[in-house]
Amino acid sequence: MGASASWVVGGYQTDFARSTAREGTDFADLFAETIENTLAAAGVPATDVETIHVGNAFGQLFTGQGQLGGMPATVEPELWGVPAMRHEAACASGSMALIAAMAEIEAGRYDVALVLGAEIEKTVSGDVGAQHLGAAAWVGHEGTAATYMWPHMFDRLAEEYDRRYSLDDRYLHAIAELNVRNARKNPNAQTRGWSFTPESFTDDDVANPRVEGRVRRTDCSAMTDGGAGIVVVSDRYLAAHASSPARPAAKILGWGHRTVGLSLQLKLERSADHEYVLPHVRQSILDAFGRAEVADVDQLDAIETHDCFSMSEYAAIDHFGITPPGDSWKAIDSGDIELGGRLPVNPSGGLIGGGHPVGATGVRMVLDAYKQVTGQAGDYQVPGAERVATLNIGGSTTTSACFVVGAQPRH
Repeated sequence: MGASASWVVGGYQTDFARSTAREGTDFADLFAETIENTLAAAGVPATDVETIHVGNAFGQLFTGQGQLGGMPATVEPELWGVPAMRHEAACASGSMALIAAMAEIEAGRYDVALVLGAEIEKTVSGDVGAQHLGAAAWVGHEGTAATYMWPHMFDRLAEEYDRRYSLDDRYLHAIAELNVRNARKNPNAQTRGWSFTPESFTDDDVANPRVEGRVRRTDCSAMTDGGAGIVVVSDRYLAAHASSPARPAAKILGWGHRTVGLSLQLKLERSADHEYVLPHVRQSILDAFGRAEVADVDQLDAIETHDCFSMSEYAAIDHFGITPPGDSWKAIDSGDIELGGRLPVNPSGGLIGGGHPVGATGVRMVLDAYKQVTGQAGDYQVPGAERVATLNIGGSTTTSACFVVGAQPRH
C-alpha cells in the first residue's frame, strides 16, 4: 500500500476562559468534554479510533497527574485498549502529538487517529505557575536571576532583535492589541470579555507594567486551562466515509519539525552570522512549505502563530517571510497582518488573545487552520481561505513545528 495523506475531518476546542479550579473539575472532565465533542464534530465513532496521541507539557507539576495517555480510556470506555501515548515538548507538545499521529497514518499503520492537547494551569498562584513553566528552559543554566523565566527569555530575544536591527516596542504592543481585538470575535477566546484601555498597549507603567525588561503585562499570554482535539484520518478512511458539507475535510499539505539545544544563548551565538535570528525556526517553515509545494508565504491565506509573548509573533513575521529579516514592524505598521490585510496573522486571537493552555496550543492552531479552510471560523473567518499555516514553538524555540493545512479539492 502506498503512503497515505493525513486529513483533518473535525475537531473541538473548550472555552479557554474557563477555570477548572473555579468549576471544581479536573483532567478527567477536561478529557471527557474534549473527546466527546471532537468525535461528534468529526462524525467519527469512538469505535473507529485506532490510535491516540496526547499533547501535555506540565501535567505532573500543576496537578500531580501523569500518564495522561491513559486518560482517554479512563473517561471513554469505547477507547479501552486503543494504543495511546503522551507527548511533551513544552509549548509544542500538541504539535508533537499531531506529527506522531500523522506518521502512523501515513505509514499505513492506522486509518483513524485521535489527537488531543490538554493543560490545566490555574491550580497554583501566578508566581508558582511561572516557576513550573520554567522547566522548559535549561534549568540551572539560564534565567537563574530572573523572577519570571519566560518573560525574561523573550526580553532577551527582543534585545537581540534590537541589537541586530533596532526594535521599537510600539510594534510589540501593537501585536498584543491586534490579537486581543481579534479575540473578541472568537467565542472560545480567553480574553474576549476582558477590559482594556488604549493605555494597556503602551509603555504606561501603571496601565501596562513591566514584567521583565521591556516585556510588559499585555505582551504576555496568560495562564490558561483548556483542551483541543482533532480527528486525523487516512485516504482510505476518507474515501470510505465521504465527507459532507456539514463535515468537510482538510488536508495537511506539509509539515516541518526542528529541534535544537535548550540554551537561548547558544541559539543566538550559533545564528550570529545568519540572516535570521532563529534559522532553525525558518527551516521548520521552509520544510513545511516544501512538503506542501508552497513557493512562498504569499501563497497562504492566513497564519496561526505562536505569540506566547508579542516578541515571538514579531519574530514569526520575518521568519515566515512576510517581511525581510528584521523588518517585521513594516507588516504591523501597514496593516498587512490584520483581518482584511494582505496576510492575516492570528485571526483567532492567538495565544495572547485566545489563551495558551500549553499542551493544547499546537492542536488548537491546527483546528483553527482547519476551520478557516473549511469556512467554519465564524466571525473571525478569513474570506475564501484555502491554505493556512501554523507555527508552534516550545521553550526558547528549542522545538519548532509548522503545518500547512489546505481545503479539500472540489470536484
